[in-house]
Parts: sequence; structure tokens; C-alpha cells
Amino acid sequence: MAKVILPDEGSLEVTGKPLLDLLKERGLTGAAALHDGELRDLRDPLPEGGEVRVVTPKDPEGLEVLRHTASHVLAHAVRRLYPGAKLAIGPAIADGFYYDILFPQPVSREVLPAIEAEMRKVIKENLPIERVWLSREEARELLDSQGEKYKLELIAEISDDKISFYRQGEFIDLCRGPHLASTGQVKHFKLLDVAGAYWRGDPNRDMLTRVYGTAFPTEQALQEYLKWREEAKARDHRVLGPDLDLFSIQNEKIGAGLVLWHPKGAWVRHQIETFWKEEHYKAGYHLVYTPHIGRAHLWQQSGHLDFYKDGMYSPMDIEGQAFYLKPMNCPFHIAIYKTRTRSYRDLPIRLAELGTVYRFERSGVLHGLLRVRGFTQDDAHIICRPDQIEEEVQGCLDLALRILGAFGFTEFRVALSVRDPAHKEHYIGSDEMWEQAENSLVRALESKGLAYTRMEGEAVFYGPKIDVQVLDSLKRAWQLTTIQFDFNLPERFDMTYIGEDGREHRPYVVHRALLGSLERFFGILIEHYGGAFPVWLAPVQAVVLPVTDGEGEYAQRVAAELQAGGIRAEAWVGQKKTLGKMIREAQLAKIPYMLVCGAREAGQGAVALRLRTGQDLGPQSVEAVRDRILGAVYSKGAEL
Repeated sequence: MAKVILPDEGSLEVTGKPLLDLLKERGLTGAAALHDGELRDLRDPLPEGGEVRVVTPKDPEGLEVLRHTASHVLAHAVRRLYPGAKLAIGPAIADGFYYDILFPQPVSREVLPAIEAEMRKVIKENLPIERVWLSREEARELLDSQGEKYKLELIAEISDDKISFYRQGEFIDLCRGPHLASTGQVKHFKLLDVAGAYWRGDPNRDMLTRVYGTAFPTEQALQEYLKWREEAKARDHRVLGPDLDLFSIQNEKIGAGLVLWHPKGAWVRHQIETFWKEEHYKAGYHLVYTPHIGRAHLWQQSGHLDFYKDGMYSPMDIEGQAFYLKPMNCPFHIAIYKTRTRSYRDLPIRLAELGTVYRFERSGVLHGLLRVRGFTQDDAHIICRPDQIEEEVQGCLDLALRILGAFGFTEFRVALSVRDPAHKEHYIGSDEMWEQAENSLVRALESKGLAYTRMEGEAVFYGPKIDVQVLDSLKRAWQLTTIQFDFNLPERFDMTYIGEDGREHRPYVVHRALLGSLERFFGILIEHYGGAFPVWLAPVQAVVLPVTDGEGEYAQRVAAELQAGGIRAEAWVGQKKTLGKMIREAQLAKIPYMLVCGAREAGQGAVALRLRTGQDLGPQSVEAVRDRILGAVYSKGAEL
């Protein structure tokens, strides 16, 4: 007998009967059953005991089922339109669903309206969705008759004797479910895009077409998402970056995943780096610089050649010695530590570096500034005694929140990754070390009042960690800060310090990055602000616009006065453009302040101040405008 919590918030005790039948009898609908945190199909018999909650598409778990069913409707429609199409996989994802398909001929976004129309036909038919269990031989025969080579490969990896399929009308697909009761329950959907995707992510396998879509329980939710998506598209750093002359990635001339920082982008980076360095010096860090290459034995000792070689570039021969481009900065920082004997009084030692590293990423996963092959980490390593670790982690969190807050990020999600207590053999280090490290991270988070999700089994083998995601202006979560314990490298490099007892002891090492990498952080920053950076980061903070050529000399004097006060200002003289066009161009360039000067303003030693938002603040003295801009710079706020 199981207790069933129904969508209308009622409950009853039931045994044996499938929930789908029970819901139909009561005139209710659901998406799936949630039992012990696991989604179960409504068609399956109820468990013998415990509590079962029926979830609907308005619940997060039910929304996943809705989108999974939508992916089957998509595949069904494609099969009707393209009988020779071969299906691969079609899961629900964070904001929608996709299906990977080998079409009989190449397709583009232009086919989406036709597929959508066919999907609507499948939905209008309101086909019952049935679960079918086939023996392994039956499953092979069915898929072989359909020529579904990708599905045949998948069932070869399923160990069960009975294999789950779902049928809707003439369409049947290999799937473990769960699914909605009928195709008619998928009402509010939209196909979004197509992209190339290698089968199983392997560039040596077939290139498939991935069709993306999304689905929601209501039309209002769908339209709100599509509006949000358009806003996100307008903020795409891959478009805004080149448009604003901030950076470029020239695949053919330079190489994929390699970033060229243009003067304006380099100025923003300079501001980021300068602020970062100043804050680290205040927090007691020592900044270091290390080489871009290192001998092979260094990476052998660190373990990178054993565990990370696929992410490293091929070695280069230098006078008979193999050297590698560095994928990490840590071995160099440890080498600095080991240049002399360290005492317990020397600790903690905090070494920080804006260190450029190089990692091999396949071309299919490169994505603007967010996934590149050469990038600069805001890296640091804290080497300390065990009794100092909690305070050091608190210091990391303080510094992270302070720096991220200065860039306009105030909402965070935090994850604490710890080892799997049932499989301690998968991790190095003693129980005492792990317990001390995990407890230190917990106390540090609680002392800062940070809510966190505990992720058991998500720690890497060499230590627990804290990950901090920021929420941007569109409420998207971006992984930035990581605070990672490392019990491995101190052993590999035989790191020691002399304790109060005069004996050698092993220090703790914490890897720590706050921004992640400058490239990725810059991309996130562009999208967070839509390219309209706060004044302190803006490449050009003010532009002086003469109404006619007659005010050109005055405009240059105003710009020079602002520049003398430390403001990045330009005078647009000799443009041969109307004032309206110059204002429009300044707004498109996201310049915070436009100082308009006509004959009257020039005669009064004033300017008419306009903001990039379109607000006209009227005539003001140059001194007042200068003080306003400097105030915005010093506050590091987003207000103009």
C-alpha cells in the first residue's frame, strides 16, 4: 500500500493499480510519479509502500517529462516528413529538448516551420502514448527492420532482458521514459534552431543534425521564454564583442579558440586586471609570473601527463628536451614555494597570478570567449597549515564576493562538492584530512550566511571544493569561483614546512580562481551588461559632440579637460555627420555620456549632457559633468 499525493493536493492509499488508470478515473492528469526522488512512469504499477507524488508539467520534474515527450513528437514528425531519417537520441535539457537525427539530405533552419506544422498534426491527433516492453531479440529485430543503426548501438549497451519502448500511433522509439499519456498534452512548444553534433561527441563518427526546441505547460510561459531568448540573443557577446570593437577570433588567419583583444577590449581588461591585483595585494597575496612552457618531467610529476594529456598540446623539442605548453599554473607556484625551507611562521603563503594557459578543446565545443584554447586564469594557490584552513577559506569567500560584487554580480548559487562516503577508496588522503577540509568549507559557508547545495560524490579524487555561480541580469547562472582543496600535489611534490616541533610537516594546498578566466569572464560581463559597461569599465566614458564644425575647437578643449581629470573622453570633430547621427552612433557604441556643444554652450563654457539611455539632462558646466563622471567611476556602480 502506497500513499499517493495527487495534483489536486488530495491523497489516498492505493496498491497495485497503475497511477495512470487512477488519474483517469478521477478526471486528473499528471506527467509522472515521484518516488524516493526517482521519476516513475504513471503506467507502471505502484510500489508496495512509501509515498508517491504525482507531478504535472507545472512541476520541475513534470516539465522535464513534457519536454521529453515533445522530443518524441518531433521525431515522429521528422519520420513522417523524411522517411529515411535515422534517429539517435532526444533528451530533455535545461531549457527545452533536442533530437539528434541523420537526415537523408542536409537541412537548415528553413525546415523548422514544416516540422513544427507536422508536430501540430501529431498533437492534434491526440495519440495515446503506450509503453511497450520487448525482449532483446525483439528489440533488435524491430530496430534492424527500421534501419536504426544508432538505436542498435544503444541497446547493445543495455544489460536488461526486457527493453523499454514507447509507441504513439505508427511511431515507436527506444526510451526508458517516463512520458505523458498522449501527444495531445504537448500544446505549447517551439522549434528553435539546428546545429551539427557528432554521434556520441566523437569527431570520427557521423555528423548528425541536432534540432533544438522548447516546450512549456502554458502559452504565457512559452512566450515569456521566447522573449527572454530574444533578449539573450541581443546580448550575445559573440556579436556584441566584434560590433563594439572589443575583440575578434579569426579562425582562418589566427586559429580557432584564440582571442585577439582589440584596444577597447584591452582597456576593459586592463581595468579588470588592475582592480584584481589591487584587491589581492590588500588581501595579503603575493603576485607572481611564471613561464608559458615547462619540461615534460614537471608535468609527469604533477600528474598531468597521466590524467590530462588529451587536454594538452603536443610537446615541442628544445635542444633534445620535451617541453609542453602549460595547461595549469600550479606546478610553477609549487616550485616557487620549494625554492627555500619554509617555517610554520611563514604560512600561510598566498601566491596569485594572471597566468595564461593552453588547453586543447575540440572545435565543436569552442564557443566565443566562453570556451577557448588559450586563456588567462585568475589563479591562486594558498599554502597553509591545517589549523589555518578555515580562516583561509573564509578569506577566499570574502574576496570573491567583494570582487564579484564590484562587477555588478550580487546573486549567487553555491555548491559544496564532497566525497562519496560509501566509496572512500576512490579518494586520496586520510579520513581526518577529508573531514577537516569538508568541515572547514561548511563552517566558512555558514559564517558568510551562504546557502549551498551539498553534492555528495562530486568531489574530485584529490579534495573537496566550493563552486560559486553568479546570476546575471537575465538570471542565467554562470560558474565562476572555485575553491578547491588538493591533497595530491603536496604529496607528489613533497611539499613541507618546519613545524613548532622542529619536524617536517605536510602543508595543505588550496587552488582558487575567482573569475575563472579573463576571457570567459569578459564574455559573461558583456552579456550581463549587454555591452553597456558601468562607467569605470567603459572603454570610452564620454564623447564630446560639436553641433557644427565651428564648435570643433571647443569640443577638443572640453575633451582635453576631461582627459586631464583621468576620464577616457573623445571629441568627434570633422565627422561630416549630423548631430542626430552622431548621437545615435554614440548610443550604439554604448558610450555612457554624450556632451553636446553648440554655439550657446561654447559661449557659456558649458555642454548639454545626454546619457546613453536617451535621457537629456540639459546644459551643465564642464566641471559638473567631470565630477559626475568621476563620481560614477569611483563608486563602481551601474548608475550613470
